[in-house]
Formats: sequence, structure tokens, C-alpha cells
Amino acid sequence: DVTLMYRGELFLRGFDDDMRKHLRDEMQRNTKIDVQFNTNPKEIRKNADGSLTVITEAGAEVECDQVLIATGRKGKLENLNLESAGVKTEGSFIPVDDYSRTNVEGIYAVGDITNRIALTPVALMEGHSLADTLFGGKDRPVDHAFVAQTVFTNPEIGTVGYTEAEAVAKFKNVDIYTTRFRPMKHSFPKSEMYSFFKLIVDADTDKVVGVHVATDGAGEMIQGVAIAVKMGATKADFDATIGIHPTSAEELVTMRTVSYQYRNGVKVEKP
Repeated sequence: DVTLMYRGELFLRGFDDDMRKHLRDEMQRNTKIDVQFNTNPKEIRKNADGSLTVITEAGAEVECDQVLIATGRKGKLENLNLESAGVKTEGSFIPVDDYSRTNVEGIYAVGDITNRIALTPVALMEGHSLADTLFGGKDRPVDHAFVAQTVFTNPEIGTVGYTEAEAVAKFKNVDIYTTRFRPMKHSFPKSEMYSFFKLIVDADTDKVVGVHVATDGAGEMIQGVAIAVKMGATKADFDATIGIHPTSAEELVTMRTVSYQYRNGVKVEKP
């Protein structure tokens, strides 16, 4: 048995709210994981038999064999003596500009220590960009726009671009396309695992600015989609692409009806 405690109302802060809610619902319906929100552990007690007891701030107790605590991260600046070089820090991180330059000429920083996007491929891109600029004769600032991400949950989540809230704040006029369905591979064995797909479109340009999927193999799927989104594909481009049947991915190019819209930042339920 597994118990998942989360101190807030909903996990995956920073991801699209529909994806967060869908994952919560699927985990609660289709797994034996006891998901507890608004629950903060305050003490872990080791028992005489070697087992552990987790005690929450509310006083509840959970007996278990192992405990994994995800408490976030901080930069490891100790022993670097940055202050002697005058390098500015913010908390445990090093602020840099688009060329990964610190406030001191000739000193650069890339990766998680800069507190931009803490993903290994992003750190690689930052390093390559810096090397190209310094040694490759190219003017290559880092580009953090439309970075695809995956959460290896069940169902898996793949995402690229703006969340709904971010898109509305930036573009004001936004069209939202959503679909929830049971994939064919889960239909024949009568599994209750559902997939959820969402497209976010800038209504003024027709550009797809956000794609969010929760389904089997979402990470593999979203990597290809990210190329199209990065290149500025429009909803018309998606519509003009013929789907592969039978796949879940074909839903990305067959959603035709707007689920709801935003105009001047205000939600309109039906177009």
C-alpha cells in the first residue's frame, strides 16, 4: 500500500489545472494509492520492529516500511567562494542574463544553479548556447520558450507551451479545445483509465500556444508535437494533418469544436 501526502490542495503546481485535476481523478479511481491533500507530515517515528510511523500536523498516523520525502531543491554554492569574486547570488542560486552571464565579466553559470528551468536537457541547451556564443562564432542566447516536459505518472502527462491561465494572461483572446476519452487499448479489457487532451490557441493568430496530454506514452507523443509548436504551427495546420488510426494521438488533429473561449481575458462558455 502507498500513501501520498501533499501539503497543498493539488499537486503539480505550475502545470495546467486540467492536467492536475485529471491526474488526481485517475489516481483516485484507478490506483490503490491513498492520495491525501492538505496534509503535511511533521514527524517520522521509528518503531521497535524497524517500521516507521509518519505523524501529520493534524495528528494522524500512518504506519509504513519506507518513507520518501520530496522537499524541493536548493543550489549547492558552498565552498565556491563566490563572494570573493563578487558574484551576485539570490538565495542559493546565481542570477544570469540570456547569455548565462553573471554580474561579473567572464564568469558564467548554466543549469539548475541559475534557477530557470530545472531540467537536464535545458541545462544541456544552456551549455551549448554558451559554447556557441563564446567559441563558435554565433550569437546564441538561451531560448526557454516552448520547452516540452513529461511527468511519468499513470496516466503519463506530456506538455508544451502555455497553460490555460498563462495563455489568457498573455494573449487575452484564447480558444480552448478539450477531449476526454477511453483509449482503444483500455476499451477492450474494460479498463477505466481515461485520457485527456487539450489544445490552447491564440485566437488572434490561430497559433497553437499550448498542448497538454494525459495518456499512455504522452512523453513520446509530446516531443514530436513540441517541434510543430516551436515552429509556430497554427490550429489550421493541425487540422490539415491527417491522423493515424487507431491511435490516441490522432485526437490532436481531429478536435474541431471549441470547448470554450476567452475574449479580452473573460471566459465565454460557448462560442
